Amino acid sequence: MALFSASNLQKSFGTDVIFSGASFEIQEGDHIGLVGVNGSGKTTLFRVLTGDLPSDGGEIYKANSAVIGYMEQHVCRDLEKSAYSEVLSVFSPLLEIERELEEINHRLQAKAGNLDELIERQAALTERFEREGGLTCRARARSALMGLGFDDTQMAQPIAVLSGGQKAKLQLAKMLLSGANLLLLDEPTNHLDIASVEWLEDFLRAYHGAFLVISHDRYFLDRITQRTFEMEHGRLTAYRGNYTAFLAQKEENRLAMQRKYDNTKREITRLEGVVAQQRQWNREKNIRTAESKLKVIERLESTLEKPEDAPESLRFTFPIHQRGGNDVLITEDLALSFGENHLFSGVNLHVRRGERVFLIGPNGCGKTSFLKTLLGQYKPDRGEIRFGAGIDVGYYDQIQANLDLNKTVLDEIWDAYPRMTQTEVRNALAVFLFFGDDVFKPVSALSGGERARVLLLRLMLSQDNFLLLDEPTNHLDISSCEALEDALQGYEGTLLIVSHDRYLINKIADKVYCFEETGVSCTIGGYDAYLEAAHAKAQEQQTPSGQAPSARAVEYRVRKEQQAALRKDKAALRRLETEIAETEERIAALETQLADPETAADYEAVARISSELEEARIQNEDLFSRWTELSERLEAQTGE
Repeated sequence: MALFSASNLQKSFGTDVIFSGASFEIQEGDHIGLVGVNGSGKTTLFRVLTGDLPSDGGEIYKANSAVIGYMEQHVCRDLEKSAYSEVLSVFSPLLEIERELEEINHRLQAKAGNLDELIERQAALTERFEREGGLTCRARARSALMGLGFDDTQMAQPIAVLSGGQKAKLQLAKMLLSGANLLLLDEPTNHLDIASVEWLEDFLRAYHGAFLVISHDRYFLDRITQRTFEMEHGRLTAYRGNYTAFLAQKEENRLAMQRKYDNTKREITRLEGVVAQQRQWNREKNIRTAESKLKVIERLESTLEKPEDAPESLRFTFPIHQRGGNDVLITEDLALSFGENHLFSGVNLHVRRGERVFLIGPNGCGKTSFLKTLLGQYKPDRGEIRFGAGIDVGYYDQIQANLDLNKTVLDEIWDAYPRMTQTEVRNALAVFLFFGDDVFKPVSALSGGERARVLLLRLMLSQDNFLLLDEPTNHLDISSCEALEDALQGYEGTLLIVSHDRYLINKIADKVYCFEETGVSCTIGGYDAYLEAAHAKAQEQQTPSGQAPSARAVEYRVRKEQQAALRKDKAALRRLETEIAETEERIAALETQLADPETAADYEAVARISSELEEARIQNEDLFSRWTELSERLEAQTGE
């Protein structure tokens, strides 16, 4: 049965058409993801569906049984309330019944009033209280808060002292407990740490109602959705399956449309040739044939539909100015606290050149503070930080605090890199989708995604060889996330990234460090490897003392050691390939110098360059020999 449906919905702001012809149905139990680039109209569609905005055309049908829960409608207004009381207010009708039952109980004990009427009222209220979940409402409220990362102390705190992320979690908890059977979720994973996102995933996967969720978290979408709606070019298209399935179907559809378009164009060209030939012969029969073919051409042209170009998207790289040393960062027993708030201690890291290292852990464990300690913004309580030789550090700030809101986009970049010409700055901004008058917008007027693009451009232009990135995919739509991933994969420097984006971690990470109470634990591989390691560790801890680990645990440890060795060899192979390319460039440059007539006339220069050339060739042969040996070893290990 359809809970909700829309037919030919339209919405415009002035002359800007946000979407048109949007038609879809949401059945009971549908779990649907809504995707599209920033500005494609996803949130506008939500506001039309909830009645916050009027549509400019089309019809909306809502079944009588549909109860809609929209996260943005549940706003915390009483800042003096405790977090627990705010969430419990969802059950206000049940709490009112509970108070009335207590009052009836007191009156019965005091034998005040008509006892028969009181008993009858008590029985009716008790039956309703139990039927509507009154016996479990407090437990459900507490469970929801615990699942979203609140402890008992935080539950008792007034809303006024909570962080923005914690307030967002309160709104989410209220909506999830509101009794709605159709949830509209707009970026529900923003501000949530991984543990809270996983709790939300478990809740939504088991949820018997329907939901429509806007998200740029592809891992999240893959785990919870069964259908996907895409907003693109002002139209809504429905696909079967989760995000990964949607991508495959979309590419199939695009290729099919392109093939149909190309085939139709070829047929039109062929028929036009036939018409031209028949006209040349200029006989009555030929003229009739030409007219017939022209009608076919007209019919084909009327059905010809050129596939639309993909929306403008980012395509960029992170170059480096210099290579830097093999040891990029070493921290020993690093600890930080603010007063009695101990953030982290015993943090030991060793980051080598070319590694892609991720930091994960619950909100508040000190990941961002750790990055700021590395940058010298915070002074550690104890421990040591050592950067390698030739290391240039670039930093991406998730809260975007290092942008000057009073500057224009153009000045923000130009002031940071004054040696660039205006044309060079504008060309660079165009790569990050700032065209025409967009470059004169004040930074204060930009969206979160636009500010993120400005920061990424500044980082690209720095050409630093060690990037510290704090939640770099926050504020970015999926297309921009994919462009960032491509840029990071092609980056020749070293990465240290704080992120809760599990899709990004799986795609990029060589190592994952998890912040724990006594320091950090390290896992080789991506997020799935970290989960597997955490599961194996939990199993080992459950094994009775003195008992040998299970065969599965031993097999896991051996497999991870083999994978670690394999990754180490692959990283070494990448470094060798880079060094070979550099020496070959040096050899070519030296050979060019020797071929120069002016150099040939200088005996001392010829002798010096010849000596350098011989050393470079010997070094190149040694590198190539090591590369061959390592390649053969990897081929034997992987069978590739």
